[in-house]
Amino acid sequence: MNPIIEVENISKKYRIRRESLGLPYKTVRDELAGFFKKSTGLLTDKINKIEDFWALKDVSFTVKPGEILGLIGPNGAGKSTLLKVLTRITQPTEGKAIISGRMGSLLDIGTGFHPELTGRENIYLNGAILGMRKKEIDDKFNEIVSFAGLEKFLDTPIKRYSGGMCVKLAFSIAAFFDSDILLIDEVLSVGDAAFQKKSLEKMEDITKGGKRTVIFVSHNLGAVQSLCSRSILLNKGRVVKIGPTQEVIHTYLHSDDISSAERMWENVRQAPGDDVIRLRSVRVKNKLDKTSSEVDIREPVSIEIEYWNLKPGAERVASLHFWNEERVHLFTSYDVHNLDWRKRSLEIGLIKSICKVPGNFFAEGRISVGIIINTQLPVPIEHVRLHDVISFNISDSFSGDAVRGNFDISWPGVVRPMLEWEDIFLKNGLE
Repeated sequence: MNPIIEVENISKKYRIRRESLGLPYKTVRDELAGFFKKSTGLLTDKINKIEDFWALKDVSFTVKPGEILGLIGPNGAGKSTLLKVLTRITQPTEGKAIISGRMGSLLDIGTGFHPELTGRENIYLNGAILGMRKKEIDDKFNEIVSFAGLEKFLDTPIKRYSGGMCVKLAFSIAAFFDSDILLIDEVLSVGDAAFQKKSLEKMEDITKGGKRTVIFVSHNLGAVQSLCSRSILLNKGRVVKIGPTQEVIHTYLHSDDISSAERMWENVRQAPGDDVIRLRSVRVKNKLDKTSSEVDIREPVSIEIEYWNLKPGAERVASLHFWNEERVHLFTSYDVHNLDWRKRSLEIGLIKSICKVPGNFFAEGRISVGIIINTQLPVPIEHVRLHDVISFNISDSFSGDAVRGNFDISWPGVVRPMLEWEDIFLKNGLE
């Protein structure tokens, strides 16, 4: 069977400007100050340095018709750039991509939407951008609207829509667009949990029987594993591994980029979150209160979260989601115990939440952690959602005080608690 997508040695180079002062951006005041210093001779150091940055380098792979291909990797790996090359949004610096079929894509929230037009008008506009004829849109209009669940807002301008509403509408149009190939980026993570579940089920449905080829980009490794039989691991613009999804995920989870026990965001404006909450750091602490990616199975482990509360008001709730290497969701823990503290009106400032897991609880192996932070009042609203933000390794020794004891055997199960047992001698001899 001939491939429907052939990518041959694609590379993409950008020219970037680096600030010698280390500033990620400049305000108008900085620009005016720099102009004044330059004009008065007070500025002697070189301000700008132009460098070449390869977002993609020698990327090659093929995709078969009807295949769902996963594309994973850390932030900045080049995943979105690759999809933009495939959709002809940007041209590669080197190499080529051969596409044999009509392509639809869902790359950025609201792409193809006009903010002043209504939802109804934007369905036709977005459908036309994707290559649909008016009759095609007419025939599928009711299905698109029903799937998005936005019947009440059809005649409301898109500028009044939330990010989640835009994603629902954009995905619905792309899903019902009769294309041969569908490219989906991480934007599905913006929708609510129910819509995410419905979207994943729809993706499974449209690919049955080889009806649609999908390239699926996501940090939700569980979704990638359930949907994709084959995946690509991309890092620093290069292909690290192509193969069965479980093997690729295993490689990713054991790489330096995902196995970090600490993630920090120094610049609050660039940190995950929104205008209500911004994440500052997440880290794994051992029993000595030291950041560590290696934890003995017998010892307790703590997950520390620090986040900026940018607006006073409703209670904040953080939750941690623990996964093992097989992408089994082990458990979720919510910060719901300190109700008196959380229900008071929070001031603007930095908050630290600590989740403590006792020793002799996890099974051995790599544990990855996701995080969600939301407000509860007046209605639950998600502000931060990150999959596999940190990870750590649980090791079990062969000593008598460990769960395994001296037994060198395979130990099944997703957790390995040290439970209390009691043996009682009931009778001497046999009847």
